[in-house]
Amino acid sequence: MTSTGSTSPAVPGSAPASLSEILARFPVLAPPVSTAGAAVVIVLREGRSEVETLLIERAERAEDPASGQVAFPGGHVSEGDGSLAVTALRELEEEVGLSRSDFAGDLRYVDTVLAIRFGLKVAVFVAALAPDAKLPSARSVEEVAHVFWLPRSALSASRPIERETSRGLAEVHATVYEGHILWGFTRRVLCQFFGVPTDDAFIGPVFAPRVTPEPDG
Repeated sequence: MTSTGSTSPAVPGSAPASLSEILARFPVLAPPVSTAGAAVVIVLREGRSEVETLLIERAERAEDPASGQVAFPGGHVSEGDGSLAVTALRELEEEVGLSRSDFAGDLRYVDTVLAIRFGLKVAVFVAALAPDAKLPSARSVEEVAHVFWLPRSALSASRPIERETSRGLAEVHATVYEGHILWGFTRRVLCQFFGVPTDDAFIGPVFAPRVTPEPDG
């Protein structure tokens, strides 16, 4: 069929293009803190032509093993967190100034995945920024150096770089956007979230896609 109207630009990956359809894939859940040691949030917004993801670049600190890395907003579970969703929301406000009222709905639970380099289970949530939300910004300069939005289409390009991994110094695939280098756990989670193929097979998938098993026989 030939289209006569305007069309949206093609975006990489098998996930839906619309923000509402992306969110609809995941349930509203708040797993207990006993199931993971940290929680992060994939914060999405409608950009000019495609969905964009909020990312942070961590500040350079000698005592921080994730120093200088691009990451999702989030952090470790603290005593008193009632659930991993509480952890995620608390860390969001501490790092980028976003609270529950800045989202169009509740956090949706994606999965709990292993950050191999740190031996840490991380709960991954997703949420959409509300139209009237405040702008995210680095709230703690000791922890966050930069805040930026990554368009989904940026994931279609990668380049090899050398990084220290759980298996020592190795060449990995990275997405470079406006000087920010996205690789490792964060890139793998985001690629699989959007269904974008990734070549970082030596570490393995970060989480299994949700599929209905075929009956035996």
